[in-house]
Amino acid sequence: MRISTNPAIQQALEQGSVGAATQSAGKAQGSDFAQMLMDVIGEVNEAQANAGAVRDDFVAGRRGVEIQDVMMASENASTALQLTMAVRNKVLEAYQELSRMQV
Repeated sequence: MRISTNPAIQQALEQGSVGAATQSAGKAQGSDFAQMLMDVIGEVNEAQANAGAVRDDFVAGRRGVEIQDVMMASENASTALQLTMAVRNKVLEAYQELSRMQV
């Protein structure tokens, strides 16, 4: 099932639902997750920068940019940021739940 247009986010979602049972525990898995997280944050940053560049081009009248291009770039960046924040919030909730568990 396809949820996200961002390949890194889609891969993370698929690995979270299917890959958890098949992946071995260890340091490599932790670094893979960290790298995937950094890649996704980088892509969100690129989307934000792209939206800003398209907006600036529209305002300056360069490249024949239409208003719908500005809106699409802005919405893509906004959606990517909202999804990233939702994932961050879920990770924080899971961490807080784990920290409340008694040993």
